[in-house]
Amino acid sequence: MTTPTADNDTSRTLLRAATRHSGAHTAALFLVSTAATGAGLLLPAALGRTLDLLLARAPATGWVWCCAGLALLLVLLDGCQSVLVGTVDARTTAWLRQRLTRHVLAVGPAVTARFRAGDLVARLVGNAAQAGTAPAARAALLAAFAGPVGGVVALGLIDVRLAVVFLAGAPVLAALLRAFARDTSRCVTDYQQEQGAIAAALAEAVDGHRTVRAAGTADRETARILRPLPRLSRAGHRMWQVQGRAAARAVAVAPLLQLGVLAVAGVLVARHRLTVGEVLAASRYAVLATGVGMLVTRFAGVARARAAAGRLGEIAAEPAPAHGGRRLPPGPGRLELRGVTARRGSHTVLAGIDLVVPGGTTLAVVGRSGAGKSLLAAIAGRLADPDDGEVLLDGVPLRELSHDDLRRAIAYAFERPALLGGTVEDAIGLGLPAPSLTAVREAARTADADDFVRRLPHGYATALTDAPRSGGESQRLGLARAFAHGGRLLILDDALSSLDTVTEARITRALAGGGSSATRLLVAHRAATAARADAVAWLDGGRVRAVGRHEELWGTAAYRAAFTGTAETASPEGACP
Repeated sequence: MTTPTADNDTSRTLLRAATRHSGAHTAALFLVSTAATGAGLLLPAALGRTLDLLLARAPATGWVWCCAGLALLLVLLDGCQSVLVGTVDARTTAWLRQRLTRHVLAVGPAVTARFRAGDLVARLVGNAAQAGTAPAARAALLAAFAGPVGGVVALGLIDVRLAVVFLAGAPVLAALLRAFARDTSRCVTDYQQEQGAIAAALAEAVDGHRTVRAAGTADRETARILRPLPRLSRAGHRMWQVQGRAAARAVAVAPLLQLGVLAVAGVLVARHRLTVGEVLAASRYAVLATGVGMLVTRFAGVARARAAAGRLGEIAAEPAPAHGGRRLPPGPGRLELRGVTARRGSHTVLAGIDLVVPGGTTLAVVGRSGAGKSLLAAIAGRLADPDDGEVLLDGVPLRELSHDDLRRAIAYAFERPALLGGTVEDAIGLGLPAPSLTAVREAARTADADDFVRRLPHGYATALTDAPRSGGESQRLGLARAFAHGGRLLILDDALSSLDTVTEARITRALAGGGSSATRLLVAHRAATAARADAVAWLDGGRVRAVGRHEELWGTAAYRAAFTGTAETASPEGACP
């Protein structure tokens, strides 16, 4: 678990990297925005000069054209600014989503243990889009500051007394902006957190829609999903209240400063210290100098982006497993766990596990629900790392293997496989550098899936979305994918649970009879599966209580209870066909 300080540091690092990715476009945006501000600062001076010439009946054609040119330039720069803002936002958002998606997949189960699926999706979609506006928002904010600063300087150039009058009230405006930035950041963070909670609950309900419908609890689930809605509404109202208060205070203060500047300018005109055109320019510069409304909008955009980046930083702060550079030597696939301890929170799930699976053999892992079987299977193939101890494959610690060597050597099949790809053939060949249809079909035959795949409308070329299948058929496709992968270690995490007993018997016999030359580690819930393995590791209380043949262990009542839930069972013959 990472700390808030680490999350904040990570979010800042993430934003800096995202800004560098769009650095050229962001720099161009800043230059265009600054040029637009500069043109806006020149226009009042040009208008004032033009007015003085017209009042004096002097030739003013050149200045009229100058004013028209500045106005046209402002229109063109505004258009360029809009295009650049959209480009920078899109590029940065795409980069953030790609970077964080890769990171989530690299971290694996650790990130899903901390963040619910719907919350992750909300962060990677909505918050990434909001954080993606940060570079453009910052560039626009810097350019927006140039307007008030330039306005004050221009007032000083017209007459220093005008600038002094304005600066007398400037601290009040600065205090308003500071309070607004602080309050907005807090409100936006609360709002985005409530959005994430609703998204997480919605994703869970959609995933379990059949259960919801079968239980007739749609109304109750709707209420659960929308439970954070009042808090979301309060957070949204607080955001608008903060922005409204800031705008109202600015509206109250800014006109007073502008009136002060105009009053002094009027006195100076009466004393013939200023011309009418300079008064016009001064009035425009006073408006630019008090441009708090634009600054409030820019600050709000930056605050939203920073809050969203903070939520992304929490994901990025989860450490991805580091890989070494060692290659696997030739070997039979001997798996060894030495003193493996794994904790989940304050609970120790596995405690000092020592286990050896000889190369080319099948080891079944059995135990009651919650004994840590799936966690052991994850650690054995380094989908998770132990808190203590190490795992070796053919004498090499898994931590020291390169990523490619590790994943080439180990294949997995799961209880509920995620079938990815466009077609059935793609799903079975997932992860293979150059999958061939022959290898895919051979793997499907080993998994007893070839017959039902051939009955699909287009066989192996059938789109997954057009291939209705039962839970058992999905498991067989997952098994086929694992068999096609090859490698020297095959881990089946309860991957036979949805199969009928006849199909399961065929697959386990194929494995034991040479259907795979890999070392096999099977998480088993059925006595029949354990009976066909070369050996059984019996997990109990987070420890390996015994390792031996199923027939030998069956005489222990506690071992039988791992399959039946009771300690009273007859002979092994009745349970181990």
